[in-house]
Amino acid sequence: MDAVQLDGLEPPPEENGSVSQSAPHKRLSQVDTVVLPFLGGFGRYQRRLVALTWIPAFLISFSQFSDHFLLGQPDRKCVRPDQNRTSSARDIFDLIATGNGAESSNITACVCPEWRFELQSGLQQNVVTKWTLVCDGEWKVHIAKFSLLVGSIVGYLLMGAMADWLGRIPVLLVSVLSVLVFGLAVAFSVDMAMFSTLRFFEGFCLAAIRLSLYVLRIELCLPAWRFSMTLIANLIIVIGQLLMPGLAALCRDWQILQIVIIAPFVLMLPYVWMFPESLRWLLVTQHYKRAKQQMYRIAHSNSIATATDSSGILSELEAELQQKPKTYCVTQITGTRNLWKNTVVLCVNSLTGYGIHHCFARSVLEGSASHLHYYALAAIAISSCLVLFPVVAGFGRRGGLLTFMIITALASLLQLGLLNLIGKYSLLHDAVLQDTLNQRFSHAFSIIGMFSSHAVSTLSIFYCAEITPTVIRGGGVGLVLASAGFGMLTAPLMELHNQKGFFLHHVILTCCTLLCTICIPLLPETAGQPLPETIAEGEGLLRQPILPGEQHHLLARTEVREYSRVQDTPLHQVVNPGNGLVPSNSTANGMRTS
Repeated sequence: MDAVQLDGLEPPPEENGSVSQSAPHKRLSQVDTVVLPFLGGFGRYQRRLVALTWIPAFLISFSQFSDHFLLGQPDRKCVRPDQNRTSSARDIFDLIATGNGAESSNITACVCPEWRFELQSGLQQNVVTKWTLVCDGEWKVHIAKFSLLVGSIVGYLLMGAMADWLGRIPVLLVSVLSVLVFGLAVAFSVDMAMFSTLRFFEGFCLAAIRLSLYVLRIELCLPAWRFSMTLIANLIIVIGQLLMPGLAALCRDWQILQIVIIAPFVLMLPYVWMFPESLRWLLVTQHYKRAKQQMYRIAHSNSIATATDSSGILSELEAELQQKPKTYCVTQITGTRNLWKNTVVLCVNSLTGYGIHHCFARSVLEGSASHLHYYALAAIAISSCLVLFPVVAGFGRRGGLLTFMIITALASLLQLGLLNLIGKYSLLHDAVLQDTLNQRFSHAFSIIGMFSSHAVSTLSIFYCAEITPTVIRGGGVGLVLASAGFGMLTAPLMELHNQKGFFLHHVILTCCTLLCTICIPLLPETAGQPLPETIAEGEGLLRQPILPGEQHHLLARTEVREYSRVQDTPLHQVVNPGNGLVPSNSTANGMRTS
């Protein structure tokens, strides 16, 4: 029976060592090592496009942190107490008798027909004060925060798959048009139900914009530039967070603030002409005619002469112009073993990093909405990004991720356990002094935890973008970003339940950090390596030894195919039994050799 050739899998070599004529052409598939260097490397053309991906980072940052201002809880004072509300006295007495004194005090504080609000965010009016969303209506605020995050999660999952199917630029254009419609409509909401619904679609579109720009930026850069260019974009997002209070103070009204945040997305409409489709995606999906036009455009912008085609890339491209384009879907990852494992590990890392970051932040903020705490969070994020660069440069992607995850786990464990031990075995008999000491230790561990968990979240997303092959990179990055969204969902969920079960929630996430610490060494090292283009190349990225003593435990290069054990995967069962998913240039530690 003839073997079936799946998309993305290389056919086996013939007995004389040559590859059959149906094999993908090596030079066109080696974008980082052959195609981009031929076109000028990371030249003026690529640098200009990367800079264009940084500009929308400000706008995405404003929208991402707008909840702090649009939905911030104000200080309230009852200006006209209701003297006729005596019917609730028996209910309050019953609550006190059953031990629910805190709940009874809340009921007493909410018995007021008219409130006077004072916002700490710089606005004179926001959504909460406009529709008086306090006391019994406070749950609607948490639903509004919830809807934006759920919309982002759905957007990451669906539009990530669409970016692999249709391309990065169509997804970007449709998302920009949609966010203009839904984002501006949010400012004219007539009630809270309309506001929450429109915020769902706004989050959906913003997620698609962030994902498509993230993938385009990664695919434009050579290995030496990928991490630094991505880190600059993350720093721009944090700078946008710092500028948000000033923008809110200038706007004064939440509707004006929403319009000011969304309207500049109009500047991204010319991107459809200024920003070309990803060359990697065009080559690996066999859109060779479009790839040819773009290669000449890149060479012209970088002042590269194409008349002498010494590498044979252009002649090879001419021979393949009649090939039909292929489509891929992220669901194909389920037919792999190593690629699927790596993606799941990074998704759990991302979820844990964002989830436990909220636990640390709550320990410091304790519900405060002041500018001081807001700027403190931004300062921690900036310092995390600045420290992340030298750590990753010294220890690599995997070593850096493992380092920050260990710090996060230790900070969480010490915060949960050490404080109880201090109170139990402390020689201090002054209760006030013990409480002060516990609070200071708790704040110290929380700051360290926020610092390291932010680094874990940032590096997990970038790591997944490098491990996932080009044919399904949009879907892969969408999965890890959606996992981050699930982690961020913990904040409004805990607020919706009035922080009930918070300690158990923190314990569970601490256990997840320990699990991630065990799993991270299973990941391959990608620093300085070309991006995988096909599913076969992504499957061929295997773990690299962390310690020198591990080297003798790894298999020899000729045994990598047996080591990866892809014979038992569904994707391999339809291929010739002698053919593995691991490319011939793979090694046991994930390095490629020429």
